[in-house]
Parts: sequence; structure tokens; C-alpha cells
Amino acid sequence: QVQLVESGGGSVQAGGSLRLSCAASGYVYGSNYLGWFRQAPGKEREGVARIVTGSRSTSYADSVKGRFTISLDNAKNTLYLQMNSLKPEDTAKYYCARFYFGTWRPRDWGQGTQVTVSS
Repeated sequence: QVQLVESGGGSVQAGGSLRLSCAASGYVYGSNYLGWFRQAPGKEREGVARIVTGSRSTSYADSVKGRFTISLDNAKNTLYLQMNSLKPEDTAKYYCARFYFGTWRPRDWGQGTQVTVSS
């Protein structure tokens, strides 16, 4: 059973930074797609960033490219999302997830952490 526990959300002014962490456990060996998606009230779920655990290949939504960086510390079984130059439109609940292979469709996810960016 995959367990994903997020932390690090909060409130920040536009232009600021936050780092989200996700303690991951229970995922099978081999390549997995781990990452983050977000959901704001009244909006559709959006895949934000993902990383392949084997190759460390990364993918980002166009809306966050150049501002967000995903990384994985295998020794700590922890996934990170460094978010810089935050904008009010980044406000959402962020979920750590294991995605179905090669997709942005979440298979498992955590409880989420709120990120609020004020202008």
C-alpha cells in the first residue's frame, strides 16, 4: 500500500517561495511516476510536476515551467516541490501522488497541503 504524506504548505505573498515535501512509502520497486497535482475550488485538477523514479526524468505543466522544481531523495524516500516566483493563480491544494505510468492520472495520493498566494 502506497502512503504519501505532504507537508510544507502555507501562505506567501506573490513572488515568494515555498517548498513542499512528501514522505513516500510502500511503492513498488522499478520505475514509478511520482509527482504533484493541484486543485483549486471550482477548477479542474492540474498535474503540476512529475518525476520518474528510475531515470529521474521530469515533466512540468506549462504554467509552472521555470518556476517549480521537482526532486526526489531516495535515501529519505522524500519527494520535494520547490516553488519559486509564486503567483496568486498558484493558490490551490497540492497533492503528492503516484501517477499511472506515463500519465498525469493519479493512482494514489496524499491528504494534500494548502498553498495560498496573495497579491
